Amino acid sequence: MLIIVRGAGDLATGIIYRLYKSGFKILALEDEKPSAIRRSVSFSECIYNLEQTVEEVKSKKVNNLKEMQECWDNKEIPVIIDPKAQYIKNLKPEIVVDAIIAKKNYGTNIKMAPITIALGPGFIAGKDVSIVIETMRGHNLGRLIFDGEALANTGEPGEIGGVTKQRVIYSEKEGIFRSVKKIGESVKKNQVLGYVDNTPIYATIEGILRGIIPDNYLVKSKLKIADIDPRLNEYSNCFTISDKARSLGGSVLEAILSELQKKGEKNGFKYFGENI
Repeated sequence: MLIIVRGAGDLATGIIYRLYKSGFKILALEDEKPSAIRRSVSFSECIYNLEQTVEEVKSKKVNNLKEMQECWDNKEIPVIIDPKAQYIKNLKPEIVVDAIIAKKNYGTNIKMAPITIALGPGFIAGKDVSIVIETMRGHNLGRLIFDGEALANTGEPGEIGGVTKQRVIYSEKEGIFRSVKKIGESVKKNQVLGYVDNTPIYATIEGILRGIIPDNYLVKSKLKIADIDPRLNEYSNCFTISDKARSLGGSVLEAILSELQKKGEKNGFKYFGENI
């Protein structure tokens, strides 16, 4: 059963990881220049580096169907550049998951597959997709929405170590980014993390650099470019899937099994011609 996931950033990676571990065949679609900042735990990094391993699961950049099949045969995750989701039309997957988490819809619709799932605001369950999943941290994180939509984006990052807005850094101008610090390094407040053209980007708090945008990326004004974890003793967290990503992965798995159950009951416990 093929699942195509739109997006392979850190939250999408947590979803892909959980589905992979549950035995599903997965193809991830990415942009030509992914902007994930938690790059150490994002399968999207293979677009730049050809390969990326997250918690012992390997992904590879592929260019065609033959290379996809080689990945599946080797129990790897194929990731292909396809921002317009053309491969959904070509491969006709049973399940489509929109995990771009852009707070808006980049063309995902309920007709793309028998089961369609989207994460976060920008989608209406029952209209745009089969199920929407809440992505806002808090009591309802991971809740399945069968009618309606997720909470609107507040623009405020979730709390980590008692810090919210200050831990995330945005570019104040457009330009080419180059880093000075690497993911996992400790930083002091007001220390230079990198530059947008010749403009320095300063750390807003003391902590561990949890994520930073790739070098030579053309950033736009107000783009998120870095993330600092104020907990200095949480170095290993920079290189493992986050609690939020794991939670969303479990919710997507629940959504898929829920829809399979419904379709199975409707069709005499048969789905796509196979016994459940």
